[in-house]
Amino acid sequence: MTNKIVIREARNEDAISIQKINLALGYDYDIASTTSQLLGILESETAKIFVAIVEDHAVGYIHGSDYHTTYTPPLKDVIGLAVLDEYQGCGIGRKLLERLEQWAKDDGSEGVRLVSGFNRLNAHKFYISCGYKNRKDQKNFWKIF
Repeated sequence: MTNKIVIREARNEDAISIQKINLALGYDYDIASTTSQLLGILESETAKIFVAIVEDHAVGYIHGSDYHTTYTPPLKDVIGLAVLDEYQGCGIGRKLLERLEQWAKDDGSEGVRLVSGFNRLNAHKFYISCGYKNRKDQKNFWKIF
């Protein structure tokens, strides 16, 4: 890719692009809800979203937040990392991950953790190539009210 990639913090006006990226990846969440969630994240003192901009368009993003437990040092948690299909393999995911890692270091965290679906083998290879290690396989449960 010869186009310049700019990584910056997300802004209110990025909601439409983020919703389109999510939709392209199979997450059908309406724009009003996406906008509301984004505004809450942008106001948070413990979470950030960085977007990748190519030719004035957001083509990917990473969302991270504090991860505090009684059994690890302070970490940042990658909540989501998404890059449009046509921009994958161009270094955008790596740049987004590096930007989140820099935020983690600047904020006093001792590392970054993330979870990835068991069937996302290409994503697993990508994370390993970025220096991440698989520490355990697990199931992911949730209960929506």
